[in-house]
Order: sequence, then structure tokens, then C-alpha cells
Amino acid sequence: MMQNQTSPTPKGQLEHRYDGIAKVTGKAKYAAEFTEPFPKKDLVYAYIVQSTIPSGSLASIDQKEAERAFGVIAVLTPFNAPQLTSAKPHNLSILQDADVHYNGQPIAVVLATSLPFARHAARLLKIQYNSQPAKLNFMGRLAEARLPKQGGKEQPGTQRGDLASSMTKATVTVDETYITPIQNHNPMEPHATIAWWEGEKLNVYDATQYISGVKMSLSRILNLPLENVRVQCPYTGGGFGCKGTAWSHVVLAAMAAKIVQKPVKIVLERDQMFGPVGARPTTVNKIKIGADAGGRIVGIQHDAIMHTSVMDDFVERSAGPSRMLYNSEANSATEKMVDMNLGMGTYMRAPGEATGTAVLEIAMDELAHKLNMDPVQLRLVNYAETDPSRDRPFSSKHLRECYTQAADRFGWSKRNSQPRQNSEGHKLIGYGMATATYPANRSAATAVVRILPNGHAFVGCGTQDIGTGMYTIMAQTAAAALGLDPTLVEARLGDSTLPKAPVSGGSQSTASVLPAIDVAAKQAKLKLSQLAIQDSRSPLYNAKDTDLDTKDGRVFLRSNPSTGESFTALLTRNGSQSIEAEGSAQPAADKASMTTQSFGAVFAEVAVDKDTHMVQVRRVVGTYDIGTLMNNKTGLNQLMGGIVWGVGFALHEETVIDPVYGRTVNESFADYHVPVNADIGDIDVSVLNIPDTKFNPLGSRGIGEIGITGAAAAVANAIYNATGKRVRHYPITPDKIMQA
Repeated sequence: MMQNQTSPTPKGQLEHRYDGIAKVTGKAKYAAEFTEPFPKKDLVYAYIVQSTIPSGSLASIDQKEAERAFGVIAVLTPFNAPQLTSAKPHNLSILQDADVHYNGQPIAVVLATSLPFARHAARLLKIQYNSQPAKLNFMGRLAEARLPKQGGKEQPGTQRGDLASSMTKATVTVDETYITPIQNHNPMEPHATIAWWEGEKLNVYDATQYISGVKMSLSRILNLPLENVRVQCPYTGGGFGCKGTAWSHVVLAAMAAKIVQKPVKIVLERDQMFGPVGARPTTVNKIKIGADAGGRIVGIQHDAIMHTSVMDDFVERSAGPSRMLYNSEANSATEKMVDMNLGMGTYMRAPGEATGTAVLEIAMDELAHKLNMDPVQLRLVNYAETDPSRDRPFSSKHLRECYTQAADRFGWSKRNSQPRQNSEGHKLIGYGMATATYPANRSAATAVVRILPNGHAFVGCGTQDIGTGMYTIMAQTAAAALGLDPTLVEARLGDSTLPKAPVSGGSQSTASVLPAIDVAAKQAKLKLSQLAIQDSRSPLYNAKDTDLDTKDGRVFLRSNPSTGESFTALLTRNGSQSIEAEGSAQPAADKASMTTQSFGAVFAEVAVDKDTHMVQVRRVVGTYDIGTLMNNKTGLNQLMGGIVWGVGFALHEETVIDPVYGRTVNESFADYHVPVNADIGDIDVSVLNIPDTKFNPLGSRGIGEIGITGAAAAVANAIYNATGKRVRHYPITPDKIMQA
């Protein structure tokens, strides 16, 4: 794979990941790996038992034989588990009742001195059910689709203009249905929790994207004071949305630890990742786009239907991009859902936008073909300078430049617009493109910075590093504000005792946490300057703080940089005490007056075998408008990873549900296909690096999710250009190309 990256590393950026050495040497500990502060010999292993029917209730669980098995400490079921005084969340299964809502639902927990002992005892449970008819036929029940509910009220779709009237002006129309499948998160690190109690205080190591969220959930569900819960997660081995929520196993670990009065570890096995911890819902998207002869879109209609669990609503906002990505005279978008006896839907990398761009951007390609217009030109004709869905300006938008730069690097001008015209030997070659987009989100965050007597610094924030490089950019940001080399900054995160930060989801951590660190570091720098000004032994005595600056670990006069002293000398002379400051940052007061959004252009080249119809993605080129790129290595890696996932969305990923029993058929890496190295060709990514200072002071926007958007459609459109076969049902497998 190829990475388009500035070389050498820009000044002020860490050349390597802050946590890189710890990870490659195995020193980085993930949630399931901790053996302290509790005695390792006391650790109890838990195994979750799952239902084998999709709908009904538990009639009985005979646990006598399991309890007699070697090493078993306890067996928890809905018939003996402690009843919680708080209201049970609808999306969790925590043994508070005997109802069964889906096949694979947690219905018991076996606790033993080892995991093999717990697994063995689980097989000895004799479980009787009262089965009920299950809702499993999604495609056969589309007519039952209902509007989603929020606060008990149905949420209608959106509409602007007179769609019916506008559509009469169309000379060309695309009116098709596009389908995306259920997809399951499969991070390399499965969900894992270790819980233990110290009196009435609960401690948890949890594989999570939101330590504060886990803390609040446990506090609420277990009816504990918030200060009595501590959650730690120094490293997360991938999450992509599924670890943004405290799922059933987290609460069950805490409940079990309280009962046995020992630390309890639960690690989900790979097949347990299908059902109990969420999934991306399947969607059926009816899209109609009308345009005049010049390609100007007069109307867009996008009606999406998705499945949701009978337990609770989760909406995959796949109509979102259709609402705002292109100008149109009229627009109508709805999202409806069909209740199913399946596990909960949840956020999965770029929820809504990944799905929405995957379907909308095929429809746009079809429109371009019918108009005999270049797909890039069609998008430029309908370029939205302002947000048409909210009638307000963007904080910053440079999508035109993305189209131009990516098209030039890709060689788009060489594309033959007519399908099936380019071949190499036994392979058909095709070019495709699509637009990428994802909201720029930001939440309130707080951080602490300390300047240490040894000339180093410390920065702490209760955020998470989910593999995206948060440690690295935390250290960089503090170093830049303090005037230090970033290698001299210790960064700490993943502990709920640190200042609070938002969930690492919605591509918001960079935009939320870094401004808070910047504020804290500048406050610490001001305190340092004031200490020098008040110290009669300092060469800066009686200077004004506005006259001082810092660089390379020194505080000095701006007008005469040679007049100054090192941080170490100043602090040593003043009792060797650290200087500490806390800083907070929150979204701009005028955030409602503008739309904050990231954009990109993605181009793909595929080769399709004429006989087998196997697709090889040979190269992908992407250019993104994401504000300031905080670190080349970690940032561009995220964009590349998103494109890899986009290839997986296009060609591989699909969760298959047994139509009778409701269990996932392919709940393993052997059968749930994701891209491997052999599936990925060259990836060339770049960013415009234009700061968006209306969004936040550093001009940076999150990039964890935009990389997947548009990539699936670019591959799909390239397949059409290669073969002349239009596949509207993901994933695009050889059989579908053959039948198209």
C-alpha cells in the first residue's frame, strides 16, 4: 500500500507514535491483561451463556450439575440474580427477567477458577424455553415499516420544496432500490471487562471507547454514587462504535464480582461478538433523483427502511447524505424501521454516512451515465456552497479542491465513460469515483497540564486511544503550547479519575480534547511566566508576562531571546514544585449558525476477471478536506484504514442470519469476510490541510470515520465501468455480478 505523506516529519510532530514502542514490545496492557491491583490467584473467570431461541422466555434453568462441576464458584441466572432497584435499560440483558428477545441473548453467567472450567460447566446447564413466533423475515415485512420513536413519539422525515412539482421538470430520472446488509464489528480485541469491589467502590478495567460513559452507566444501573465508580482503559484494541456503549457483559461482570466478592473477568469470544454488542442494521433504500438536461438536480427522494431490535430503536441515518450533499430544488427523506428478533443495532464506523454514501453515490453515478456526463462534472454542477438541508453556511468547505486534486493524481481524465471498454488480458478494468462526507462533531472536554521541575511536562485527560493516535497528538499539542520537544511530554488517558472527555466516537475526540489541552498548557505557561516575573533572582524579574515566551524548555524575553532561563532552573530555585493548570473547551457559542462537515473525493480502479467475476481493487486515491492534520502518520493511517473498510463494505462484509432460528450463521473470521492484505492494492491518501478555525481554535476536525464514506460506492461504480453490470445490493460478490 502507498501512503502520500509529507517527508520529513513536520516540525513539532512526533515522528513515531507515542505508544508505538509499548505496543510492538507487548508492554501496552489491554483491559483483559491486567492482574493487579488484586491478587491474580483471586481472579474469577466468567463465561456468558446465550439463548438458543430467538423469541419467548426461559421456563427453567437446572444448574445443579453445573454447580457441582470442578472449579465452579457460582452460576447466575434470571432466577437467582440480584434484582436491581434502578430501571433496566432496554438495550441490555442483565438477568432481570426471563424474556428472550433474540438468539444469542445473554441468559446466564458461569463463574469458575478458570475459563475452561466455566465453559465446561455452561454446557451442563439444562435450559427449558417457552418459545414464541419470531420476527425474522425482514424483506417480507417491509410493508410493516414504522417511523422511529424518540421519547415515545414518532419522528417524521424531512422535506423541503414541492417534490412532485419539481420532478415534473426532470428530463432524466434514476429510480432504484439499493440494499446494504447487516454488518458486525470485528475489532482485533474483543470486548473484555475486569470488575472488582473495594467495599462499596467499584473498579473496572473495560475495553471501551468511553470510560466516562461506562462510569455513568454503572453508576445509574447499579444505583451507586458516581464517585464510587472508577473505569480504566489505557489502550483499546479497536472499537469502531461497538465499544462506545456499556453492554450487558460490563454490568454482569460488576454484579458477579459483588456476589463472589472477588475480581471477575469476562472476555467475549469471537462468536459472542455477533448479537450481544450491536451491529450495523440492514437497510433498503428507495432513491429517486431527477435532473434536467444540463444535469441540474431538481429533486431527490430517499426513503430508507432498516431493521431494529424488538428491544429498542436504533436508527441508521442512511438518508442523511441525500439531505445535504447536493443542491436540489426539492428534497424528501424518510427513515423507517421494522421490528426484528435480533440483537440491538448500534453505531458502526460512520453510522448513516457510510451506508448513505454507499447507496446515494451509486445513484449519482447512474444519473451521470444516463446524462452522458462525467460523474465529477455532475457533482460540480450540483455543488452545494451552503448546507441545503438547514439553509446555513458551512464553517469551511473545500470539496471542489478535493475533486480536482484526487482526479489529477488518479488519472481520471484517461477514463472511458462507456462500460466494458478497457481490458488487460483476461481482466476488465474500470474506474469509479464517489464523494466522501462526515459531520465535524465537537463536545465539551477538560484536561490538566503540569510543567515538571525536571523540564518535562505531563498532560492528562479522561479520553481514550482506540488506536487512532490520541496519545501522540495530546503530547504534541501540550508541547506546542509550552515550547517543549514533544518527546519530553508524558501523556496519560484512559482513567475516569482524569478530567472528563467525551466518547471517542462521532470523530470528535481530536476536535474536543486538543482545544482543552491547548487552554490548559497556555494557562500553565502563564503561571510559569508569572513565577519568573515575581522571582527577584530570575533574569526576567519585573518583566510583563505579555513580553515573555517559551521555546526549547526556556522562558525568555521576546525582544531579547538570550535573556531568560530554563524551566528547570526556575522551578528548582522555587522549591522544585510542579506548575499545574486545568483547561476546558466547548463548542463555539454560534455553532447552531453553521454546519460543520468534512468532505473528500475517492477514486478507485478495479480489475474484474471475465470468467470468475472476481474483483481486484488495484488502487484507491482519496483527497480530504478535514481541517488541520494534527499528525501525518496517525492521521493518514486512519484515512487508509477507512478506505480498507470501504473495500470490505463493497465486496466482503455481510452478516447472514438463519431465517428459522435467528442465529448468525457466519459468526467467525473464517466465514465473516473482511479484507486481508491480498485484497488491498495501492492506497494514496492526502489532505488539503486547510484549518477550520470557525469550528475550533486549532482548526482540526476528526477523521476516524470519513475514510470509509464514499469508498464503497467508488468501488461499486468502478465495477460498473469495468463490466457494464450494475449491482445495487452490497456486498458485490461474483454471483451478483454474474446475475446482473
